[in-house]
Order: sequence, then structure tokens, then C-alpha cells
Amino acid sequence: MSTRRLPSRGARPRSASILGLGAFVPAGVLTSGEIAQRLGVQEDWLVKRTGIRARRRADPSQRTSDLATIAARRALADAAVPAGDVDLVLVATMSQDEATPNTAPLVAHALAAERAGAYDVGAACTGWLAALAQAAAQVESGRAERVLVVGVDTLTRMTDYDDPKVAGLFGDGAAAVVVGPNGAGGAIGPIQLAADGSLAGVITASLDDRIIRMDGSSTFRIAVSRLSDWIARVAAAAGWGLEEVDVFVPHQANGRIIRAVGERLELDPARVADYVGEVGNTSAASIPIALSLLRADGRLRPGHKVIVAAVGAGFTWGAGALTWAPAATP
Repeated sequence: MSTRRLPSRGARPRSASILGLGAFVPAGVLTSGEIAQRLGVQEDWLVKRTGIRARRRADPSQRTSDLATIAARRALADAAVPAGDVDLVLVATMSQDEATPNTAPLVAHALAAERAGAYDVGAACTGWLAALAQAAAQVESGRAERVLVVGVDTLTRMTDYDDPKVAGLFGDGAAAVVVGPNGAGGAIGPIQLAADGSLAGVITASLDDRIIRMDGSSTFRIAVSRLSDWIARVAAAAGWGLEEVDVFVPHQANGRIIRAVGERLELDPARVADYVGEVGNTSAASIPIALSLLRADGRLRPGHKVIVAAVGAGFTWGAGALTWAPAATP
């Protein structure tokens, strides 16, 4: 990563903005009907519990780093930023291809981002939000000019399809943003993160088998509580009333959690992103994938006030306030 001149003491940090956005989901589809048949239950039962009708599944030949690289290329093109201008590549994932190397150096190499630093961020489903906070801080402080932030997971490879607690939840996908200074009309506002390791046993995956195990009822209760509380907190930190926010983008964990958060905060469902039904829970990729789908649907436009929020294993959670700037790529 190149050395940057730091602002003088007492100077206000410059703002950081999302300059470009790109996403990629694999072509393979695994339906809830197929999973329900294996579990010996009705498809309607599974859909009612998860809100998920289908999820994308990567081909065995597609590596996690491959998905991340495709999404990253799309984000760079959207921002009109050459890979050679990237100072730092951050990849949020819990399903890297190997224990080492990290995914980020592989992505940086594939992109020919030859002068970029690169490392992974491990915060499960909160990973992309945590990486975005790091990217914003790098840009605001002047330590970097362009940071690529990727969320990617291939959790179908970590799913036990004989376990009804998790079989219907997870999908594969990747999405990325380019963060830089002073985007036209856009800004990354406050991002607040938190964690509680005493809850670590609620969602686990050991190094021995890399299979996700989950206490579903506890996960639901924690997720709804933390997402609701932190959405309200970050809105207050941004100086926004909830009624001023154009779109809320909670982690796309499952449909029941998304609906419960909206109901607890008395949000208009039309202002709450809910795309989990066709892509599943893509973990670290879920928020930027949802942003991409919102933009494609015309529901995310320059100048919109956006709140993103995530909760993940660890337990980790947080929320962030964004003023959106990027226009859709023709």
C-alpha cells in the first residue's frame, strides 16, 4: 500500500464515499423443494421458516476467490477506477479457499492490483460492514485513496443438508464496493460495531469439518434484538430520524428476521430490503448484494439515505449510515 500524507493535527478528516458497486452470484440454483425433499418435509414448511425459496450455489470448479474477483472487477468498472490505482484490498469472508493464504492477496493478484496491500476480515456475516469501516477510516485519514472492499462466501460448502436448523439458509455469492474520498453527493457516515464472545457457541464451525452448527431460536432472538437496536443507534448518530431513511438494508439472514426487525422498528416494508428469497443467506456478501439488487430495481438512487446493519457469529454486529452516490452502470 502506498504511503499517503496525513492531515495536519486538528484538521477535519475528509469524507469517504462508495464510488462503485459490483456483485456476482453463481448460475447454479438449489431450491428449497430439493432441500425439503432430502429432509423429508414439505417445501412450504421450509419456506415459511426461512423465507427462502432458492439460493445460488457455486460450481465445484469455482473458488471463493473466483467469485470475489468477478465482483471486484465489476465494482472497479462501475467506479471507473483501474486496478493499479487501488491501495488496499479487503476481503470479508468465513469460507476462504485455504487456511492460508488469505483470499485478499489472491484477489489482488487476479486483478493486477500490484501496489495494493491485501488482507482478509473475519467477522462472519458482519465482515463486510467491518471491512467498510476500516476502508472508510483509511480514506478519511489519508492513508489510502482507493480501497476495494469485497464480501464473499460459499457457505453451501459448509452446510449439512441433513440438519433442518441450517439446511435451508445459506447461499453463495460475492459483492464489492470501491471506497474513495469525496464522492459526488455521497458519504459513508457513522459505522458502529460491537461483539460479545460469550455468545460464541450459538453459531460454530470447527476447523475439523468446517460445517456450520447453529442454535436457531437463540440466533433469531439475538439477531432481531441487535439489528433493531443498532439501526436505531446509528440513525441517531447520523442525526437522522428513522422516517428520513430511504432504505434499510439489514443482513439478509432469513425472511423472518428481516420482517421482525421491520415490525419492531415500525418501518414501512417498502423501505426494507428483502432479497433473501432468491439468493439465500450469503453471509458477508449479503448487504452489498442487496445494495446491488436495490439499485437494479431502481430503489437505490443517488442522494438516498441508507442504513445497513449486520449480525453474525462471534457474536458480532453493527450498523452504518450511508448517503448513496454511485449511478447505475449503463
